[in-house]
Amino acid sequence: MFGRGLVMEKDWTYSKSGVDIDKKSCVIAALVGGLKCSRDGVGRVMHAKNLFAGLIDFGDKYLTMATDGVGTKILVAKELGIWDTIGIDCIAMNVNDTICVGAEPVSFVDYIAVDKPDEKIFESIGCGLSEGAILSNIEVAGGEVAILPEMVNGLDISGTCLGYVSKDKVITGSKCSKGDLIVSLKSSGIHSNGLTLARKVFESAGYKLTEKISGLSKSIGEELLIPTEIYVKQILDILKKYTVHGLVDITGGGLRNILRMNPRCRYNINDPIKPNPIFKKIQEIGNISMKEAYQTFNMGMGFDIIAPEEDAESIVKEWKNAKITGVVEDGEGVSCNSGSVLYDHY
Repeated sequence: MFGRGLVMEKDWTYSKSGVDIDKKSCVIAALVGGLKCSRDGVGRVMHAKNLFAGLIDFGDKYLTMATDGVGTKILVAKELGIWDTIGIDCIAMNVNDTICVGAEPVSFVDYIAVDKPDEKIFESIGCGLSEGAILSNIEVAGGEVAILPEMVNGLDISGTCLGYVSKDKVITGSKCSKGDLIVSLKSSGIHSNGLTLARKVFESAGYKLTEKISGLSKSIGEELLIPTEIYVKQILDILKKYTVHGLVDITGGGLRNILRMNPRCRYNINDPIKPNPIFKKIQEIGNISMKEAYQTFNMGMGFDIIAPEEDAESIVKEWKNAKITGVVEDGEGVSCNSGSVLYDHY
């Protein structure tokens, strides 16, 4: 029995809410398998598996490209009538991926598909995009608004970020090795992943997103709308001072994202950051297992840095939002709290 006196018929998972991340991996593989194009000379792509951003040859530098959207967080914005934060999320999801290869994001374009445009909503979204750009030190170079009443029910927003990195500064995760430490940076909340599961959990238990419940300082919807933390300035500063072997944006797939680093290592998260209250509520009400929670949400750890021991210790001394949460060991996969391997494939 839960807060509304409703009996939960099943233990919630991301798949049961309608999002199957294993199936997503299969369709991505199918999509990539159909790509036979290539380019010679300047502008050719550096082909490497599981990078967070694409690398494009441009002389002594790589241009980088990353693209992402906000997902069903938009449905929360719609229900609450709060539209000035999802622009921040759209920027954040792209720039946080861009910095994972050591690149500095510089420019951004957005794409908004809508059934019926509303000037007030678009103005609010623009304010969020501007705030996200300021926090990331980038400019919005342009974008596109598509009015598609026969295809779109509501509104969707996504974007693409352009960045650059010197070829000798690229970070792919291949240098991660036994003895490195894992430094996690605190998240601001749920960020922009797992919202489908979160919404289903609260809705199935009879809660409205406008309600306040015990353990949360805001309404459920307001907690879910807290903008994604932008780590750009912090990571770029860290890269100037310390040796870093891997950078991981903890987005869809949770801790599985760490497997984008050197696959011949085991990444043991033995002292995780305490999850934000919103995650505890989602787990409690949805009867969600720890494994499911850590492969769906960031669980308080929005970004990971993998670095040699001395550098990792210096990073956490300098930054209050940073904590050493784990260690790189012999083996494969990702484990949490020194338990069995949670994930052995990305």
